[in-house]
Amino acid sequence: MTTFINDAEVGAKARDAIYTDGITALKGAFSAEWADAMREDIETAFAEAINREGGAVGRGPKRYYVEIHPEQLRGFVDLVTHPWVVAVCTAVLGPRYEIVELGFDIPFAGAVNQPWHRDFPMPEVTRTDRRLNSLAFNLTGVDTTDDMGPFEIAPGTQFDDSPEFGHDMFPPKPHYGRYNELAVRKYPQRGDISARSALTIHRGTANKSEKSRPVLVLGVDAPDATNGDKHAMAVTRDYWASLPQLVKDHLHCPVVDTLTPITQKHTIEGLVMGEA
Repeated sequence: MTTFINDAEVGAKARDAIYTDGITALKGAFSAEWADAMREDIETAFAEAINREGGAVGRGPKRYYVEIHPEQLRGFVDLVTHPWVVAVCTAVLGPRYEIVELGFDIPFAGAVNQPWHRDFPMPEVTRTDRRLNSLAFNLTGVDTTDDMGPFEIAPGTQFDDSPEFGHDMFPPKPHYGRYNELAVRKYPQRGDISARSALTIHRGTANKSEKSRPVLVLGVDAPDATNGDKHAMAVTRDYWASLPQLVKDHLHCPVVDTLTPITQKHTIEGLVMGEA
């Protein structure tokens, strides 16, 4: 695992990047073998979720999102205690940040371009104070190539605000020229991790390969954010007892006797549409 001499400095640099570009990343945060185990857990969870109502939600043709409980990911503790993750969360969201979401996206062969979008409407504190109060961390389960439908982001658009946005999330097509000009495609490799504001305008692109491109999503909120209301992860009592205090301090989810598979609460209007 990567260690840092000065976590505060690392966090400050990441915060500057997120406030400027809307995204930052760390290459080689984990080993390829760790990422392979993550992908195995994702594929196991997807096989279960796709066969029950509300288990997997569409994010466009041949593209799905699934939420999971921490216990379904062998590397969960590794992830949320990684020094870079802790430093970024603390610098951007404050020392009382809360882990609220664990899930994954999978664009399969045949997935098409999503419309440009953000993942939820802009919070009022961001609109009035230009303060970001949530983060999304992403980790790829494969070495991304250009034909696999890479993630595409328009840097610096996290504060874009217009009454023309559909559902306060979808820029209308006359705005696409700007986002197409700003667009940067990302090609993460196994073990890399990124952190971004989910308000930064982005989209998944068409997967023209014969492979899927699974991506883990870790959602983290500042104390005043409300994204946790859309998610439903829990932990069992034995698992909770095994967690280090650093995890317990930031994981404010129910502790239960038995886990119940998650029925998705967070659907993104419009992403079930065809090619944008």
